[in-house]
Amino acid sequence: MKRTYLLASAATLLIAGAANAQDLTEVSFGTNWLAQAEHGGFYQAVADGTYEACGLDVTIVPGGPQVNNRALMLAGRIDYHMGGDLLQAFNAVKEGVPVVSVAAIFQKHPQVIITHPGAADSFEGLKDLTLLIGDNGYQSYYQWMIAEYGFTAEQREPYTFNPAPFLADDTMGMQGYLSSEPYLVEKEGGFAPDIYLIADAGYSTYATTIETMADTIANKPEEVTCFVEGSIKGWYTYLYGDHSAADEMIMADNPEMTQDKIDFAIEKMLSEGIVDSGEAEEMGIGVMTETKVEDFYTKMVDSGVIDADLDWQAAFTTEFVGNGVGMDIKQ
Repeated sequence: MKRTYLLASAATLLIAGAANAQDLTEVSFGTNWLAQAEHGGFYQAVADGTYEACGLDVTIVPGGPQVNNRALMLAGRIDYHMGGDLLQAFNAVKEGVPVVSVAAIFQKHPQVIITHPGAADSFEGLKDLTLLIGDNGYQSYYQWMIAEYGFTAEQREPYTFNPAPFLADDTMGMQGYLSSEPYLVEKEGGFAPDIYLIADAGYSTYATTIETMADTIANKPEEVTCFVEGSIKGWYTYLYGDHSAADEMIMADNPEMTQDKIDFAIEKMLSEGIVDSGEAEEMGIGVMTETKVEDFYTKMVDSGVIDADLDWQAAFTTEFVGNGVGMDIKQ
């Protein structure tokens, strides 16, 4: 009788498991670049079953130089997308595209200016250097640097994503991504560059946002809640727990990624407070507030980057964040 009971129980569990698997809602999440540590929390939530726990079967669709996952979301082929920063959200409103940011994983933009050691003594001191800045950066944050700090168009030279001119000239500064160019300079140049995070100088945009369509929010609020809160929990575990399974998934999706690059990126995200700082320390990872969004919008208007008559409040919602979800994982 005992053996029969055990077999029956096992069969019941198998049937329940199959039913649960069938009950999962399949959704896709497109990133905006090749798999890397900066996507780690999303991979973590897949790897440890966090998304599944609230009913979602999530497929991560990596981005890349020839991939436009945002366009796929607009076409209805992807459910959620990893946005870059609030400028993208503002531009969507300007173009009448019903994309809404529902969470902001990065409280600080990881854009940096790097220099040779001691070449500048402060962010303002960068005005004494020639700066390698790409076209996208020149049209966005560099316009803010001109308006806010007095940088000039003349001191900027186009950045071609080749660090050789910077490595050869200590009177140059160079744009970078916190975990990319500094790592590259250490490996190829043999020195650790000085790093100036533009967020610490006042460039107050959120970054690595979670975007979805307005119709998804209206028609599937429970799904959006599950995805956002699952992502937040994934990020807490990725930063403060065992992230090895997520790392394996990242390296599988991006064969050029290595564990030392991942470890470098995680260390930088933690030391610079990219994900967990400011309001996130009190309200949880992913938080957005109207006050901070308005602050950045005002700066972009003053810099001539964004029109003054934009309905900036349509670019985001705070409905799904700021409730302290996942903070117990950090503890």
